[in-house]
Amino acid sequence: MRSALITDCGSTTTKALLIVCEEGCWRLFARAEAPTTVESPFDDVTIGVLNAAAELEAVSGRTLLEDGRLIVPERDGKGADVYLSTSSAGGGLQMIAAGVVSSMSAESARRASLGAGAIIIDTISVDDGKKTFEKIQRFRKSRPDMVLMSGGTDGGTKRHLLELAEMILAADPRPRLGQDMKLPVIYAGNRDAREEVQAILGEKTALRFVDNIRPSLDRENLDGARNAIHELFLEHVMQQAPGYAKLCGWVSADIDSTPNAFGKMIERYSLETGQNILAVDIGGATTDVFSVFGGRYTRTVSANLGMSYSVGNVLFEAGCENIKRHLDFEITDERLRNVLRNKMIRPTIIPMTREELAIEQAAAREALRLSLEHHKSLARSLVGVQTVRQMGEIVDQKGSGGTLVKMPSLDLIIGSGGVLSHAPERDQAARMMIDAFAPEGVTMLAVDSVFMIPHLGVLSSVEPEAARQVFENDCIIRLGQVISPCGRFSYREGSALLKAGGNEYSLPWGALTRLELEPGEYKAMLEPGAKADFGAGKGKALEFTLCAGVCGAYADLRKR
Repeated sequence: MRSALITDCGSTTTKALLIVCEEGCWRLFARAEAPTTVESPFDDVTIGVLNAAAELEAVSGRTLLEDGRLIVPERDGKGADVYLSTSSAGGGLQMIAAGVVSSMSAESARRASLGAGAIIIDTISVDDGKKTFEKIQRFRKSRPDMVLMSGGTDGGTKRHLLELAEMILAADPRPRLGQDMKLPVIYAGNRDAREEVQAILGEKTALRFVDNIRPSLDRENLDGARNAIHELFLEHVMQQAPGYAKLCGWVSADIDSTPNAFGKMIERYSLETGQNILAVDIGGATTDVFSVFGGRYTRTVSANLGMSYSVGNVLFEAGCENIKRHLDFEITDERLRNVLRNKMIRPTIIPMTREELAIEQAAAREALRLSLEHHKSLARSLVGVQTVRQMGEIVDQKGSGGTLVKMPSLDLIIGSGGVLSHAPERDQAARMMIDAFAPEGVTMLAVDSVFMIPHLGVLSSVEPEAARQVFENDCIIRLGQVISPCGRFSYREGSALLKAGGNEYSLPWGALTRLELEPGEYKAMLEPGAKADFGAGKGKALEFTLCAGVCGAYADLRKR
């Protein structure tokens, strides 16, 4: 394999990459895009693929098409050895997570669903306090693509699981797509209850059994449920995209869903490098957040936080004042609302003035901040696990089920999506992420250069080394590290002192300072000059290697 053509068939745009191996090194050769063609008058997703490939031919000068077909494998210097694709053209995967205990099995079901790229439209549990008829109505009205059912440890009680199965049977929910199909139900609960659940739901639903999500209180096993969700998504949701069956005949490996491929690349890179990573993909309708801490992968989707179709909801959730605090000019609430509502009803427009750009980037800060809060609330350690506690912690029961996202231990933040990847200046993208995520300690900031992480995710299943090389060399652009105090802190007027690269920098407290450094590594020492903790302890000097990127580096000493 010496070349790969990869497409991502999005809901509005099909993006194509040509990746080539030259002298043992894999690099991005060219990129192009074309409108996705799932709607009339075309009704065929493959037309958009061919149009994107034709654009790629024009950009790269390499022949990729012959008689209206892709040239695969490569021959006589034409075409590519493999053709791969990701897709979200069939629409997002909408699921109901159902469990016995809301804080245990139902929460594990949510994590499995979100990790497989689903949008959770409802969570139903036996102990959620709702009456049985109310739960049945919620099942019936939701019209999900599938249901994930969980609960009970292996060998434990069956009664509550069977109650849940009876509710699904009574509701007889219909799938959102394919009205003649049975609703897919994935059972990931107590294995001893499978026969009874089969007797209840076997005829009315497309029932599939996988390994128990919580086989015991102290163990969580999400892989079986995630794989089943992904397979059913490809079979039932993506198949609804016109021309998808034809596209399946073209590819050299299975088509992957866009968010699943994105997460696969982030997880693989984290495991290879040993870094704790937080990645975000902010789109027009949703914002996806991916994290890997201590080898544990979590993905969440904020379904109503985006920069075009959902920007009105960002305005509603954050409020005018929170958006205006990121602006350096005065603006009325009415003017702010009008700019954002125009973006919502005309989602394809781009900012034409400095004011409009600043407002869009301010709204992006709030969308990212709210999405991270949502992610932290779901990326949690297991509830129900026995832990050794100190006497003072016995009264405080919040230690169990705490968030996995520990900002002081975060090594790398990756931003993706139009508002970050296509910001007019890279410094603007860095400042958006710093303001939204408030990193602690020493953290590297990076952006996806041209939105290619999903492409590399599907490539990693075929040629992992090629995906890693392109990811490091062409995909992520390292903006530079940001240095920030950990946790809450108090300070007086003054400054911290940073020594790096033979120079000394006075960093004023209460300000965000950009350090004009050439890209590279510098031996550095930071003297807080206050009781703040930068990772070495309160008030203690920190010695570290400062990694500067295309924007140099940053010191965020603002009070939180």
